[in-house]
Parts: sequence; structure tokens; C-alpha cells
Amino acid sequence: MIASATGGSAEEVQLAKDSAAAFLAESLPENIFGAPKAGPGMWASLLRCLNPLDGLTLHLVRFPQNEAAHALTLVRFANRPGELFLVVALVRRLILSPRSCSGGCLRTYRVWNNGEHLEFAHETTVEDFPAALCAYQGRLLVGVGNRLRLYDMGRKKLLKKCENKHIPNLITGIYAIGNRIIATDVQESAHWIRYRPQSDNQLVIFADDGNPRWITHLTILDASTVAVSDKFGNISVLRLPNGVIDDVEEDPSGNRALWDRGFLGGANQKVDVLCHFYVGEVVTSLQKATLIPGGSEGIVYSTLSGGLGMLVPFASRDAYDFFQHLELHMRSEGLSLVGREHVHYRSQHFPCRNVIDGDLCEIYNSLDPVKQRTTAEEMDKVPSDIAKRLEDMRTRFAF
Repeated sequence: MIASATGGSAEEVQLAKDSAAAFLAESLPENIFGAPKAGPGMWASLLRCLNPLDGLTLHLVRFPQNEAAHALTLVRFANRPGELFLVVALVRRLILSPRSCSGGCLRTYRVWNNGEHLEFAHETTVEDFPAALCAYQGRLLVGVGNRLRLYDMGRKKLLKKCENKHIPNLITGIYAIGNRIIATDVQESAHWIRYRPQSDNQLVIFADDGNPRWITHLTILDASTVAVSDKFGNISVLRLPNGVIDDVEEDPSGNRALWDRGFLGGANQKVDVLCHFYVGEVVTSLQKATLIPGGSEGIVYSTLSGGLGMLVPFASRDAYDFFQHLELHMRSEGLSLVGREHVHYRSQHFPCRNVIDGDLCEIYNSLDPVKQRTTAEEMDKVPSDIAKRLEDMRTRFAF
């Protein structure tokens, strides 16, 4: 507008400037037009302590411009046992695609009165994207780019004790169970790590996954088993093999060489894939939970479009065989609206393994009575028995 008026009189130029200033100063309601979008590398972030009962803000910390908070965790350091600290990981001028940043920092706060007040302790500068934090045995695990670091509490900053540089791309999540550490990579699945403090103060990868998975979330099922989801809509259950070696402190016989020999470009030990299933949407969260009092545990997942689902274990081999046969009969009905074969759909990226499609089995209740009786006779059942088994599976876990 101003450029087009430069050839006019002084009054026209001033009018154009006033119109442009009024246009820029106009405040549009965000509930109608939305919030203004920031440019590349521009961020605004804050830390808010909330009372979950009444929703009141107890403490508010605004971070500097273009610093984005991406992870936080509570830590009780071994050298400061009487105090609780909150560590926040911030990244400066982050550009998501292609990924780049100007480094980051770890801001440490002392927690007072159960979170009612935060006292700033110190700031630790890191050279790459700190995307994940986890408390571990009185210390702090930090994923800085593709490096896994172990920090301890210091007087003026966090003190780096050791690091592992063998994660391929970017550490997106860190989980600890006992002495084991699980680090997830942005596109190379999960890595199992053991910290050796007595011998040489190292973080060593002793097992990983042989399949590339762009993991979005991980939940721990037990000491050797995890469930993971990836950005392409798959859910998998991974387990360490029974004979896995994760503790080699002394090396009188040369067994310690197992830590150093890789296999197919990764760790020398690989995890087993117990289950695999294609959901069809990007899974954003996984959680092992019990939805009804006294019910059995299952894996609850949420998707990017707002869907909720649940993976439940079978209590007996007989129940698994029953639903497997019912699934085979439902597949033979050819109920897909687009004519796609069901087993190919559920095996979009990897073959479907040890998972029964409950959505497909429940279509049995919507079949016409003639098809219900035919299917029940082929399974040596009656329609009411099949409907009852489907209802029992629901009520035992979620409904």
C-alpha cells in the first residue's frame, strides 16, 4: 500500500502510512480468527504450576523469546536428598523441518511447598536439542540430540558424568526401570542401555530393535517388555530375549567383548517382536491402565484424530482360539466397503502378529440372523454363545 502511494502527493503517502498502521494495530478476536502464526524459529513458552483441584495458577515462569520448553521432570538428586528439583529442557530457535536449532539449556528450579513456588537454581547450556529427560538413581538422564548424558547436581550448573554417542539420530524419549534404561530414537526404534558405575562409568547399549520404527510413544509393561507406537499407525510389543546379557562388570573370561561387537550395524542382542498391529491412525499416547474397578489391565491408546482404543490380553488359550476362528469367519464375509482384504490392511507396514481385530469380530452382531446361524454352526456354537463371549470381553476390561 505504501509502495503504491510513493508516486503520489505527501498527503496520499501519509494516508497510506496511517491506514497501514491502523491495520497492523487492529486486534482481531482469537476465538474467530485464531492466534497469529509465528515465523520459522520463533517460539514463546512458559511454565505454569496449577492446582489440579480448582485450576488456579500457583506459579508462572515466562521463558525468553524463541526458547521453547520440550521436556521437564522432577528429580531428587543423590547429593541433595532433602530437596526436590524441577528440570526444564529448552531449545533455542528450533526449526522443525528440516530440523535445526541454536542449542538449548537445562533450567533447574527448586520446588517449595509441594509445587506452590519455584526457586530458580541455575542454568546449564547444551549444544543440541534437549528433547528428553528422565530421573535415574539420584541423577538426571538427558537426551541431547543423539547423545545420552548423565548429569549430577552442581552448585552453579549440572555436572556431566558420562555420555553415550551411539544413538543414531535424535533421542525423543528416555525411560528407566530398575538398572535398565530405554532410549527411543526418532526413526530407529528403541535402545536398551545399562549404566556401569563401578568399572568404567559408561552408558552401554546392550540390545536394540532390528526394525526401524519412528516411535511416538513407549510404555513399559514389565522389566523386559515394552509397547511402542510409531508415526505410521503401528503398535508393537517388544521383549528382551530370555538369555539377554545386560550386566558384565568383571571380565575374567573375555565376555565383555559382547558389549563392543555390533550386529547388523547395531547392538549385538536384538529384541523379539511379540505382537504387531496396524491401527490406521497416528498413535499419540500409550498407557497400561485398568478402566474399571477390579478389572484386568490393558493397553489404552489415543490417536491424533481423537480416537481411543484398547489392547487387552486373553486370559486363556481357549479364548484366543475362539476369537481367532471368529476373525477368520468374519474375514471370509468380505465386509470391506472399499474391497480391501482385511489381513493386508492390518499388515500395512509389518505383518500383523498375535493380535485379534476386535472391531472385525464385533461385526458379527450386525450380521443378519441367517449369516449369524451359519457362522455359529461352522464354529460348533450357537449365536447367543458368540454374542455372550463378545460382551464378556468388553465388560471384563472397559465397558
